Amino acid sequence: MGLLGAHVSAAGGVENAPARGTAINADAIQIFTANQNQWFPKEPGEENSKEYRKAMKKELPQMTISHASYLLNMGSPEEKKLNMSRRAFLSELDRCDACGVEYVVFHPGSHMKTDEKECLSRISESLNYCLDKRPDGEVTVLIENTAGQGTNVGFRFEHLIGIIEGVEKKDRMGVCFDTQHGFASGYDIRTEKGWKETFDEFDKTVDLKWLKAFHINDSKKEFGSRVDRHESIGKGLLTMETFWCLVNDDRFTELPMLLETPVDDPSEYAVEIELLRGLVGSKKPAS
Repeated sequence: MGLLGAHVSAAGGVENAPARGTAINADAIQIFTANQNQWFPKEPGEENSKEYRKAMKKELPQMTISHASYLLNMGSPEEKKLNMSRRAFLSELDRCDACGVEYVVFHPGSHMKTDEKECLSRISESLNYCLDKRPDGEVTVLIENTAGQGTNVGFRFEHLIGIIEGVEKKDRMGVCFDTQHGFASGYDIRTEKGWKETFDEFDKTVDLKWLKAFHINDSKKEFGSRVDRHESIGKGLLTMETFWCLVNDDRFTELPMLLETPVDDPSEYAVEIELLRGLVGSKKPAS
């Protein structure tokens, strides 16, 4: 079993997030270090960052992942949007390093009805630009696989390794696999057989050494739909066998696994975390 947790709120200051992780009995947490829907969000102050580090030492979560802004398009063919994305991502790297956040996850980008291959190359260029600007940074950048909605790239394993191969500082790179995105993009992980085939393909195409984290989500949308719609665990079109495979796969026992399922109250994450822990070492559920 990996480090199970969920996305938690940083309302009132990032330093409040670790305690919210403790409240849901999380081994790891994911946060937004700033407002994800603003190009120029209010930045955490130095005191906020210091208090975050202190809180992580005393609270239950063992590590943190940040999710970069949804506004970013690091592969944009539009120069203005590309430059804004790069500046925003540099700020994200700075916030993560200030707080001691280990990983930052980002959606790779969209080709906007232009050339997909050029978009992938541009994402690598953006990462090179940002990592070169922060040579002493410590946060590792994780490319999240996407559902392939619209003109988004990153929904095939070939896209992920293509981006990584174009990055010079590969020691700062990794991949976050989202279960809903994977299913919606055409990787059938509903059964143990399908799970094995999917990650054998990942290993062959990308290499499992790059896999650093999971987003745990059930799916509201059908297999291969290429639509990004999360659902609560056990209420969607994936199976409990999917999540049994995840928490019992010996290859992933040290990886953070974060819930991003829709909840009305954060306490619901505690229930889902315990549900997942209950699958560890149990008999495989029926498909």
